[in-house]
Amino acid sequence: MDIEQKLKFQIHNHLKMIYQETELFILGKIDVYEITDSLLKTMRLDKSIISSKQERAGRRQHDQAFINNWSEKDSILITYGDSIIDNEELPLRILKKFFDEYIEEKINGIHILPFFPYSSDDGFSVIAFKEVNKELGDWEDIRAISKTYRLMSDLVLNHCSSEHIWFKNFKESKSPGDKYFYTVSQDSDISNTVRPRTSPLLQTVETKNGKEHVWCTFSHDQVDFNFKNPEVLLEFIKIIRFYLDQGIQIFRLDAVAFLWKEPGTKCINLYQTHEIIRLIRCLVEHVNPDAIIITETNIPNQENLEYFGNANEAHCIYNFSLPPLLIHCLIFGNSYYLKQWMMSMPPAQNGTTYFNFIASHDGIGLRPAEGLISDRELDNLSAIMENFGGRVSYRQLPDGTNKPYEINISLFDGLQGTDKGPDKFGLQRFICAHTIMLGLEGIPGIYIHSLLGTRNDYERLKKTGQNRAINRHQWDYRELTEQLKNSNSSHYEVYHQLINLLKIRSNQPAFHPNATQFTLHLGNNIFGFWRQSQDRQQSIFCISNISKTPFSLSLANVNLTVMDEWYELITDKPLEKDKEILELEPYQTIWLTNYQ
Repeated sequence: MDIEQKLKFQIHNHLKMIYQETELFILGKIDVYEITDSLLKTMRLDKSIISSKQERAGRRQHDQAFINNWSEKDSILITYGDSIIDNEELPLRILKKFFDEYIEEKINGIHILPFFPYSSDDGFSVIAFKEVNKELGDWEDIRAISKTYRLMSDLVLNHCSSEHIWFKNFKESKSPGDKYFYTVSQDSDISNTVRPRTSPLLQTVETKNGKEHVWCTFSHDQVDFNFKNPEVLLEFIKIIRFYLDQGIQIFRLDAVAFLWKEPGTKCINLYQTHEIIRLIRCLVEHVNPDAIIITETNIPNQENLEYFGNANEAHCIYNFSLPPLLIHCLIFGNSYYLKQWMMSMPPAQNGTTYFNFIASHDGIGLRPAEGLISDRELDNLSAIMENFGGRVSYRQLPDGTNKPYEINISLFDGLQGTDKGPDKFGLQRFICAHTIMLGLEGIPGIYIHSLLGTRNDYERLKKTGQNRAINRHQWDYRELTEQLKNSNSSHYEVYHQLINLLKIRSNQPAFHPNATQFTLHLGNNIFGFWRQSQDRQQSIFCISNISKTPFSLSLANVNLTVMDEWYELITDKPLEKDKEILELEPYQTIWLTNYQ
């Protein structure tokens, strides 16, 4: 069987797994062979492409290990297309100007959050998937950014805006769109459905054929697709092909856990959803060997890990448990829960890795901490964040009650103090959080407002009425650049410290996303772990004082190899020979290495 035949066979099997229990398949109205040919035609996979791909793809070929399409030099900046604005230029152009002046050669990846026309949810209610929001720029601006940076884009495939032409056609019973959306009868069993919101799940819509009850996981302006209809899958493969042609290399599958619905179940993480992701990976990696799929699954940790599949599903998964656990660690000065979680985390197989972050355009998700920290302690953490000026958003449980879903706050304000209240160590605590994150197994993602030390935006919160707006500030370009040039500014201090850490990190083989990682046991007011490069030549001991009290660290407990000379990377100083005790200031992190 040649490569092309193997690929067809693989796609065919994925499709059969996806559709075999659907009514259309059972009635003989789905031809998986025909769909396979349509997918291959859409992705334009000719023999020359497949042959050149064989040697470079991140797939197992002839029993060889999976290839990692990333290294210690990779990091990703997360931003909206209009996080920085200037009245004289379109936002995407001013964003690239800022990237080129302040980011180039320090961060090599850019995640621009949905830059499409939209009706609500700051871009996630997409009106047109193949258009750029004219208020931001155009596809030429996107391609210009992709030529310098590894560009990451959202693929919002669970739902679209109620203003999308497909939904308008749905209401008129016209094609395309008339059977694109998931509907159920009003008496369907939706009692077990897992929800991330408190709004009603079903929306009654008047159509040409009468009333329909449309499934809306997130809001009534975000109507869910019906992936039981193969035409929906084909449409999204066309969209993926289009994005690849625009230079997009990394695909963030937004809210993908909710993709497939079956009344009577939880309607989350169903096996058909996993199979669709495997199919997308199969197609994408055969077109571009450097492409990466990241699943955005803000769910409990064990469920999240399942999106790696058998190294055949997501290339990366968001490490959603990290933000609440790390913030809890620093707020309470106790690393116990963070260490317990770290020790339970499996090392990612080659061909997969974690996507680490501690702040994003959304809030600090609490579901990924369920089962790792008690509800009482999560409630305490939420109360502290509210005291620091944050807000708490809720989700609706199947029994109709509401439960905290996420904390909405800028990370800089969220780390301004401890459970005892605000203190003078806010900056040190904030930098400590990032230093820990940058050392961990995986690719680091840094939210632009963390890189800039942005504070809570209460004006935007009041204007929009949306809790998440508190951490979605828009910077004026001139004001921002003035702050970044002012050495007395906290924004200057944050930016320069984080950029310096990123520069150090990018030159350490032991910080490869798949390098070995072990948790150290140095007491609960210290958090430490050991990284070792894949060739075993470099070791780095990453040790942080996570309290506001100075700490004396006995190096005998670290087990430094006596034959090596050790060097501290952050202070850029060698470790004195025969030194027995290392003094750590409050929230200080050291990166001890034997490699220079």
